[in-house]
Amino acid sequence: MTAQELKKKYLDFFIKKGHKKLPNVSLVSVPEFGGSSDDLFINSGMHPLVPYLLGKTHHLGKRLVSNQRCLRTEDIKKIGNAMHLTFFEMLGNWSLGDYWKEEAIKWSWEFLTKVLNLEPKRISVTCFAGDKNTPRDEEAAGIWQKIGIPEERIYFLGKEDNWWKVGDSGPCGPDTEMFYDTGKKKCGPQCRPDDNCGKYFEVWNDVFMEFNRLPSGRLEKLKQRNIDTGMGVERITAMLQGKDDVYQTELFEPIIQTIEKISKKKYQGENEKPMRIIADHLRAATFAIGDGVIPYGKGRGNIIHLLIKDARFEGKKLGIEDEFTVEIVKTVINNYQEEYEYLKDKKKKIEKEYKEKVEKLIEKDKDLEKPSERKKIENPAKRLKKGDKPAEVFKAEVLPKLKGLIKNKKDYDSFLPYVSSPSGVAGTIVFTQKSVFGRPIEGTTNILKKYIRPFDENKSNASFQELQKKHQEVSKISAEKKFAGGLVDHSETVTKYHTVTHLLHQALRDVLGKHVQQVGSNITPERLRFDFSHPEKLTDEQIKKVEAIINAKIKANLPVKAETISLEEAKKKEALAFFGEKYGDQVKVYSIGNYSQEVCGGPHVKSTREIGRVKIIKEKAVGAGRRRIYIQLAHGS
Repeated sequence: MTAQELKKKYLDFFIKKGHKKLPNVSLVSVPEFGGSSDDLFINSGMHPLVPYLLGKTHHLGKRLVSNQRCLRTEDIKKIGNAMHLTFFEMLGNWSLGDYWKEEAIKWSWEFLTKVLNLEPKRISVTCFAGDKNTPRDEEAAGIWQKIGIPEERIYFLGKEDNWWKVGDSGPCGPDTEMFYDTGKKKCGPQCRPDDNCGKYFEVWNDVFMEFNRLPSGRLEKLKQRNIDTGMGVERITAMLQGKDDVYQTELFEPIIQTIEKISKKKYQGENEKPMRIIADHLRAATFAIGDGVIPYGKGRGNIIHLLIKDARFEGKKLGIEDEFTVEIVKTVINNYQEEYEYLKDKKKKIEKEYKEKVEKLIEKDKDLEKPSERKKIENPAKRLKKGDKPAEVFKAEVLPKLKGLIKNKKDYDSFLPYVSSPSGVAGTIVFTQKSVFGRPIEGTTNILKKYIRPFDENKSNASFQELQKKHQEVSKISAEKKFAGGLVDHSETVTKYHTVTHLLHQALRDVLGKHVQQVGSNITPERLRFDFSHPEKLTDEQIKKVEAIINAKIKANLPVKAETISLEEAKKKEALAFFGEKYGDQVKVYSIGNYSQEVCGGPHVKSTREIGRVKIIKEKAVGAGRRRIYIQLAHGS
């Protein structure tokens, strides 16, 4: 079975069960939900659904299904083995306060055994074993037994295996996972699912999401009980094709073949790992750039830059020069353009990004001895003189060298107040490495132990925990605000800004040209921040003209109307719909008189006069080929 066949069978199955198909949204924003340019990447199928899992009403109803492209860097160190990926596609179905465990489990069983034709006798499952806060999941185990799974193939595992969460806080709950006996490994009597011995292959995960974890760690009941499931396309495709390696499926074969051709080496032995990393990282980068990410600067741009840099580093091992990245990009686009049409539409733009921007950036990266890291820091302990205090040595010699690990000057400068406590600084660095670069805590700690004398691990851990707690509190508030942009906060002011966003988008295209595309936005009650594609700074005259157009349309009291139509009709109307989204069959289009038409989820004012007046307060660059405008409602509006 091909990956395309798997995806079609999955979507069709759940649509027949009353589910509505969700759009496959951009990796970097969720415009229908008021996505922000501050967000990083969509890292799971449920990522865009958090507000609805918390109780918000979804316009498509309570049963949803999707195939969503995702990008996740938490397991970056595992990339290079046969199964782990940075970019992947995730199939999922959801119940938002509708059906519960029995339907979810029965339908999982039906899809696996009747649609995918997996042998029932080779399927084992795991359930949550319970802890002091949550009981053992006897309900799920009982349903599996009624279906026909014998007790000896039902395993109860702890929270580290059978408890799913969005992050350190947010929706969470116990889950049940399904495993298929590949028959390719023979292990001892203690062998069980999820022990990574190779005998059992995880195929699906049903999450029973009924709790919300607060930043304090306390669990509270959600307003509704939800079902959240996940099935990785690449992994299941490999299993269905009887392969132990996702890179040997049609999803990667053309990419691997291109690498073989360029390197004049075979995908075997010691060449497998570097070829896998190259294929994974450049596939991820291609999709991300297609979705508007510029591989430059901080945040998501820096992550894509590092992926490309790491791919180049692995290419050096194969004797490939820098230019090979563009050839891989072309192959990725050719391999995926039929399903992801935006890659085909933006092919020239993506290739140009690599040629004109990426290759210039990577020429500046001189430290290719290790991927995504600076040169090894010399151990200053060797140069300690009698009478030197550890804190003085740390300040004079170690801290400047740690600058290479921190990379961001603003982050580095924020560490200076902690200089009198080297171990406190260490905790701060550990936190930064984990939160910004996704590096394992243990790895960073082990590095710092070598260069900090004395190293107080308890103090470092305490510093880390303090920062982690503050981060969680800030993240929760920030996330609430971001979702409020299009979901939770429907206040009068925020609603006005949503309509201003559409007027601004169209006005910029009128003044600057049709190449302008929205690539992100963030709305608060105080202002609208709007990111768009444009190669140069706006002149004062252009800014005044854009502002004048918006205020003229507001004064004209244009009606704002919404209609749900087919995607084809929306295209015929030339409604704006960017971000590289793959929309569902039906979309909501907001029209502002005859001036602006845009695919959006709202909310909006009923007529433009409700807005008052607006003022553009700032315009600046936020990366190569990307500008940012700040706009406010004028006083008295």
